[in-house]
Amino acid sequence: MIDTVIYAILALSVIGAISALILYFVAQKFKVYEDPRIDIVADKLPGANCGGCGFAGCRALAESIVKSESLEGKFCPVGGASTMADIAQVMGLEAVASDPMIAVVRCNGGKCNTTKKVSYQGVDNCLYAHMTFVSEGGCANGCLGLGSCVKACKFDALKINEETGLPEVNQDKCVACGACVKACPRNVIELRKKGKNDRRVFVCCINQDKGTVAKSNCKAACIGCGKCAKVCPFEAIVVQNNLAYIDFTKCKSCGKCVEECPTGAIHAVNFPKKKIVEKEKTPEITI
Repeated sequence: MIDTVIYAILALSVIGAISALILYFVAQKFKVYEDPRIDIVADKLPGANCGGCGFAGCRALAESIVKSESLEGKFCPVGGASTMADIAQVMGLEAVASDPMIAVVRCNGGKCNTTKKVSYQGVDNCLYAHMTFVSEGGCANGCLGLGSCVKACKFDALKINEETGLPEVNQDKCVACGACVKACPRNVIELRKKGKNDRRVFVCCINQDKGTVAKSNCKAACIGCGKCAKVCPFEAIVVQNNLAYIDFTKCKSCGKCVEECPTGAIHAVNFPKKKIVEKEKTPEITI
């Protein structure tokens, strides 16, 4: 009986040793080498995994940087230029300069500039409403105000303004990850350059209806008159499909288009208010 137990233990030990050797050689054969720099670069990234860089997550971006040995076309919007500079130092590369971006809501309709014609009673989701509904004010292009962009934002940078019914971007929290852009079925939200001193000029409308129709639905709609394009000294404005668009790569924020727009569709953000100086009346001289 004892001999049987001993033989069984010896047999199992031999089988275990052989299995271990097989597993060792298989592991060596199919071992995948991973560059240790991937972990170092990944640690430099914020770990938000927002997808704003165009990759599945921070580690995917780190792998791409290390494997390509290049930073071209790669940028972390959450970490910004400082993070990319740290990564460039680790990789021994030159950091690529990139202008900071921010999400911009290109609709100024809402409760203030449109008249409610119908009421929406359906699923609280912008995509569903877009497929089944025009809008309460009649604009088929404007913001639906159901807050799908707010739910998509991981950084608490968006909220619905109860007074206007439109989403507002907190420029101190927005990292330009683009999640809100993807969540909006009407392409109301756009990523644009923050601009020097956080000043930017853009057309706050995406309605492509003709002027009379656009104005009937929204008092602040772009009517495609083209006055803004005519006064722009930098050729930064184009008018297509009854809608003006300002190219932020050409715009110098001179503000001439803002003053020229007859409907107030062009917005200038973070500009100082112009001081209105009353001209002193020249005293009348009586003879």
